[in-house]
Amino acid sequence: MYPEHSDRKVKRHRDDLAGEHRFGDTGQLIIAVIFVVVWILDSFVFKYTTFLNNYIPLAVQITLGVIILLVAFYMARAGMNIVFSEVRETPGVIRKGVFGVIRHPIYISEILFYLGLLFFRTSLAAAVIWIIAIIFLHYISRFEEKLLLARFGDDYKQYMRDVPMYFPKLIRR
Repeated sequence: MYPEHSDRKVKRHRDDLAGEHRFGDTGQLIIAVIFVVVWILDSFVFKYTTFLNNYIPLAVQITLGVIILLVAFYMARAGMNIVFSEVRETPGVIRKGVFGVIRHPIYISEILFYLGLLFFRTSLAAAVIWIIAIIFLHYISRFEEKLLLARFGDDYKQYMRDVPMYFPKLIRR
């Protein structure tokens, strides 16, 4: 083993995966920490941008928050299980499960997680961080799609035509 390769990097390297943006995980972690800190401080301590909570009934906030969080957890778990629980002998485009409905279910689950928290306690300051997270996740999604196109070519192009990036098709043909 080469000194510049940590055990973590060696374990994470798999020939059946196309790769990811080198700042993807770090960026997601930084945005998550900033979001949670801003959300907690604004929602429960300073309450500078939480006035919308006065107009939305608590029952609606909690109900929508729980539903959105459940969908987020389902999509994250299903997507992570499909990608990381099995090593594919022949690398190829993953089309099963949630990946047959949208191309980036794990990133959508992250966006929905933030949205679920925003429904529990609406904070416009945290909503700004949520929008930054969406922009960042879109950027790394596009980067990863370039890697997938380079690796799988026409098969991934067809997948892109068949399966929407973020929002499932309501009517299938």
